[in-house]
Order: sequence, then C-alpha cells, then structure tokens
Amino acid sequence: MLMLEEPFRSDWKDQDIYELLRNMDGHVYREKEGRRTFRFEHSGKSYFAKVFSGIGWKTLVACLLKFRRPFVSAANEWRAVERLHQLGIPTMRVVGYGRRGRNPAKIESFILTEELKPTTSLEDYCRYWPSNPPSAALKRALVQRVAEVAKTLHGNGIIHRDLYICHFLLDIACAPLDDNGKLANLFLIDLHRATQNRRLRRRWRVKDVAGLYFSSLDIGLTQRDRLRFMSVYSGLQWRDTLQCQQRFWKQVERRGKAVYREFRRKHPELFV
Repeated sequence: MLMLEEPFRSDWKDQDIYELLRNMDGHVYREKEGRRTFRFEHSGKSYFAKVFSGIGWKTLVACLLKFRRPFVSAANEWRAVERLHQLGIPTMRVVGYGRRGRNPAKIESFILTEELKPTTSLEDYCRYWPSNPPSAALKRALVQRVAEVAKTLHGNGIIHRDLYICHFLLDIACAPLDDNGKLANLFLIDLHRATQNRRLRRRWRVKDVAGLYFSSLDIGLTQRDRLRFMSVYSGLQWRDTLQCQQRFWKQVERRGKAVYREFRRKHPELFV
C-alpha cells in the first residue's frame, strides 16, 4: 500500500520512497529497533517521518516470549490517527503512508505527518505553574479537556499506552482561552503504540490514567483539580466516583507514584 498527498506524489514520482526516506537528512528524534523518527522540510513546510525498516527476528521473538505485542510497522499509528479524527480528537494530519513486505520481521513502512505548529507541549506549558500559576479558568479548561480526551479514548476501546502530558500539544497561535472561555486546540500525538480493543481491561485504563497522574505531579495541581479530572473522566460527581470506583483510583495513584519514584531514581539530574 502507498498513499502520498501533494506535493510528495508529484515530487517523488517514480522513486523508491522507502529508500528515499531511509537516506533522507533531517533532525533525528529517535532511532531504535528498526524505527527512525525525524523532522524534515519539503517545499517550505516541515514534516515528521517515522520510518520502519524491519524490527528483526530477535526483537520480534523477544516481544512474543514476553507476551508483548510487537509493533512491526507504521500501520498501527496510521489506523490510530484515522480513528482519532473520526472521534473528533485533534491529532496529527497524515500526508503519506506506505507499507510493503509480508515477513513480519522485515516489513518496511513509513508514515508522514505535518508538523503541528506553533504548538507547545503541556509539559512545557505547565512547567512553571507552581511559581507562576495560570488563571483558574484556564487550568479548569485544560484539566477538563485532558479528562475528556482520556474518557473518549477509553470509551471507544483505545489505549494510548504513552499517555503523558508531554504528548498533548497546545495550539499557541492564539490565546489559550478566548473571551468566550473556549480552549485552543489541544492535539494528542505519539500514537505508534496505541491499541484498539472492543473491551478494555481495567489494568490498561489504569496504566493510561496513571501516566497522566505521574506526568502532572510537579505542575502544581490541587486536590480540587484532581477531583475535577476524576469527575469528568468517570462521568460521575466526584463523591460518587470515589465511592463507586475507589479501587480504580487507588490503583491509578499507586502506579502513578511508583512510576514517579522510578523516574526520579533514573533521572536525578532533572530534580536538582
């Protein structure tokens, strides 16, 4: 399968797209296990490419032996992006996708997306909230939007698997909150491990929500903020969700704190 939008369809006509992308220069963000993620420019616009050159039998077998799902191509992210658009969740726009080969260890594939700009991650946007807090209205709107996204994902059988605030990008082309209280676009990215299932196990939902809990521990959220998130996510009043879903929220807190402790142990330089 091969899909390219203009100007790539014309500019790359009669070329081996896979070979072209493997050798293309750009700012590399990640290169591991047969996957290369980089930013490049073309015709005056910037794009991101994820290029899979085959994960190899060693990695494939290791994943299977650990009962982990191997991600052998860009197909998973392509399907996830399409599904998020259907659900009305702002995310990346795909301008190119391709996949060839049948051997699961050697499948070649790629996905091209437009760079979302100007944006900033929630991790960066909220970094100085403890010393320079935002307006109550803005914080309330952001907490609610993140909770709504998580609720929509899980309510439609989607687990992100890397659901941290760094993977939410806030549109900064305009004020984050307009005069009518409408929040600017908040894009969800990094969907290459997203999993879609008709029925979600609770432990999967716990991991996702715990990721949000862990990544927001240092941005100055109050107990009221967390209760608001719980209420929006559950669709219940906070008293009711604490009573009816107490086990779930305790598991979220326990796992989130455990991930936070491990992260601090591995990266003490970030907490000096």
